[in-house]
Amino acid sequence: MSRLTVLALVALLAACAPVGAAVVTPVLSTKATPLAAVTATPETRPNSSPAGTPSPSASAGATAARETATASRNAVPPPTTPPSAGSPLIAGCAVLPANNVWNRDVSSLPVHPRSASWLASTSASTVKLHPDFGAYPYGYQLQLVDRSTPRVAVSFYYPDESDAGPYPLTAATPIEPGSDHHAFMLDKDTCVLYELYDVAWNAGRPTAGSGAIFDLRTNALRPAGWTSADAAGLPIIPGVLRYDEVASGVVKHAIRFTVRRTDRSYLWPARHQAGAASDPSLPPMGARFRLKANVDISRFGVQAQVILRAMQRYGLIVADNGSDWFYQGTTDGRWTDALLSELKSVPASWFEAVDESSLMLDPNSGASR
Repeated sequence: MSRLTVLALVALLAACAPVGAAVVTPVLSTKATPLAAVTATPETRPNSSPAGTPSPSASAGATAARETATASRNAVPPPTTPPSAGSPLIAGCAVLPANNVWNRDVSSLPVHPRSASWLASTSASTVKLHPDFGAYPYGYQLQLVDRSTPRVAVSFYYPDESDAGPYPLTAATPIEPGSDHHAFMLDKDTCVLYELYDVAWNAGRPTAGSGAIFDLRTNALRPAGWTSADAAGLPIIPGVLRYDEVASGVVKHAIRFTVRRTDRSYLWPARHQAGAASDPSLPPMGARFRLKANVDISRFGVQAQVILRAMQRYGLIVADNGSDWFYQGTTDGRWTDALLSELKSVPASWFEAVDESSLMLDPNSGASR
């Protein structure tokens, strides 16, 4: 029916309608303009910390758990009132609720009883911290996507511990060079984070070692014993330093880091282990360390102080096996050589392990007291 015919019918209806009766005017359909996918500043580094090998499980129970967890993560819950207040932000999305353990100040918590042995096993007396980021190709890349970004199925080598997806992975998605081949995508419309390990695009038939989907508006953890795109079964991006937050003067979350050898166990909030041995002198996945309060950081530059202050307040979480005391950030050309040199001068002996067990409300939730 033409536009003129529609308007003529409307006029006829209006003329015939009783006085005071409502006349319903037809709405001519219009096509919505999709939002464009946005890619953040390139951030990739051949991560020196290879992800631990997931523990494949072929049991029907594991498959059912995977399907339930995937359905739960893919569901879009109603908006929540502000668990976001005080949380770090990326593209308007709160990076986990404010009470999530990643965003919890641990500066007043007691020292862990195994602190000394964990420090010794990570060569803390001789090693200095290493910022594993900088200009390309150093660091991680995060691609911002939206509801209009096409989703694809990914074929996993370890499907029983992976979220089925689909994933907003495209030919333009940055894939980390080196051995780990991570890919990270954040849907800025739904605040859902997609992370893949050992991914290859394969001309539109992508494969990956493992994949995990995290709704950043919730405190949900992965099922116990499951890996993610990281050996600890944790999300990676919430623990990565971003240049913009450092430039703003405050980092409000714990930082992801690696150690060479870990125990065959994991501590909350970690969900998976990739240990070299059953040895309590080795830190487990999820172990948290902080810069000691008596360390004077005033001699460092402004941006270095921002990062070191975050290490005092929020600390670092063991998330993968790799070089001792390497911690991660985004690729960004604005990270200066002077800043990175300062950060490389920080001795690991300035740190101590933290006992954060008192913060746990539920072993299956990242929410903290």
